[in-house]
Amino acid sequence: MYVNIAELFASELDNVASIAQLDELLAIFSRKLGFDHFALSLEVRSEFTSVEALLLHDYPEEWAKVYCGFELAGQDPVRRACDKTFTGFTWQAIEDIIPLTRGDRQMLHVGRDCGIGDGFTVPRHLPGLARGTCTFAVAPDRPLPGNLFTTAEAIGALALRSALDMAFLPNDSVPPALTDRQRECLLWVARGKTAAETAIILGIGTETVIQHLKMARERYHVHCKQSLIVAALFDGLIGFSDLIWWSGREDERLDGKS
Repeated sequence: MYVNIAELFASELDNVASIAQLDELLAIFSRKLGFDHFALSLEVRSEFTSVEALLLHDYPEEWAKVYCGFELAGQDPVRRACDKTFTGFTWQAIEDIIPLTRGDRQMLHVGRDCGIGDGFTVPRHLPGLARGTCTFAVAPDRPLPGNLFTTAEAIGALALRSALDMAFLPNDSVPPALTDRQRECLLWVARGKTAAETAIILGIGTETVIQHLKMARERYHVHCKQSLIVAALFDGLIGFSDLIWWSGREDERLDGKS
């Protein structure tokens, strides 16, 4: 029966031709799943669309006013947790994914006061293009329908794909591209090396490294190496595995020398 809910949603989605219809369909199916509310958010790289953000929800009006009025999106622990996992998670599990600050706990507490208890969030991140979430939530006095998480994840993923197709049709723009040498310089700087150290590793001059990094920043229209690293990670030009794997191997080499 539960699989049929996801199949039914996919079938109904074929008839959805607007964001308003998607909004209505999510409201209906969030109830079918045993949730009280839903929220879908999508952010797209500005080079690809004139509409950079989309938010659909049927949260209580009080919480919507607080969340939007105080621009809490940038402080939302749920959003931060989405950057650390590619599978759906309950809000009770957030602390297993990221450390929670006192402000995070306060924000979740305010949400409960405004009518939002626990939730199940489906994250999606397409490097260089978009990041989105689809959340299904319950009132404070109701438990999550744990037996339907897999179905909810399937529906959330389908909804996000549909929203991306409808609201953010790509234009002819392309993301910035770095040369192989620019990427190499950026990669070693992201690993914590200075321009001089990078020059030794690559067998080129220090000024050459500096110029490669300068041109890379200009291509991305950023003014510091930190912003350049973040942009390159977002676009998939360098990956977290490039940094984490190398860091671990360097620690092993250092341990072997001691």
